Amino acid sequence: MSFCPICKRPTETSFRPFCSKRCADVDLGRWFNESYSVPVSDEDDEEKIVFPPLDPRGRLE
Repeated sequence: MSFCPICKRPTETSFRPFCSKRCADVDLGRWFNESYSVPVSDEDDEEKIVFPPLDPRGRLE
């Protein structure tokens, strides 16, 4: 049995993973209010892609 992530009641098939439309709307509101966020990596942590120079016609030198 799975439980609603908002109120911890058992989930209903028609509203999975929530128990009701109310809990689904609460979750959606949290996304809209930016209460939730997806972590991103810092640009300094990522490899930089360096492209070779192009000539004036846009071709590789």
